[in-house]
Amino acid sequence: MDKTSLKDFNGWPEAKSRELVSTLNTSSGWIRSVIAARPFENLTALKTVSEKVWFALPEAEWLEAFEGHPKIGDVNSLKQKYAATRSTAQHEQSSTSVADEAVLHDLKARNDQYLAKFGFIFIVFATGKSAAEMLEILKRRLPNTRDQELTNAAVEQNKITLLRIDKSFQE
Repeated sequence: MDKTSLKDFNGWPEAKSRELVSTLNTSSGWIRSVIAARPFENLTALKTVSEKVWFALPEAEWLEAFEGHPKIGDVNSLKQKYAATRSTAQHEQSSTSVADEAVLHDLKARNDQYLAKFGFIFIVFATGKSAAEMLEILKRRLPNTRDQELTNAAVEQNKITLLRIDKSFQE
């Protein structure tokens, strides 16, 4: 993926900038706020605004962003439902493609339990983690309360968004 110059992004029309920014985080409130905050002096400023906006959003916006992710290990969902973020999500979840079949089945089953319990999918910063590591994180988080998991998922989403910013922009 070619990186976009921050200078170019600052000058783009709203529709063009929305197209790029929506691949970083699918919360419509986050997208609007980040676009409205342009121009950015540097990547640090963009990431600072991103983080500030993200943590100020209401729960509904967080849930909207979570919907923009495939379930970890659910390859069919990855291919069909999330075309806009497919290439970035596939790279972020690349360790699931080489995982043991039993781990993947357990990961899917526990993802389903998580969704049923909390009402949103399991969000984890998957970069650099094996499927077995993600499964262990999921097992540790399943006993949490919904409020704890909403916060955990928001923190993980922020990490994902910041990584996507780094991969998408250059100064």
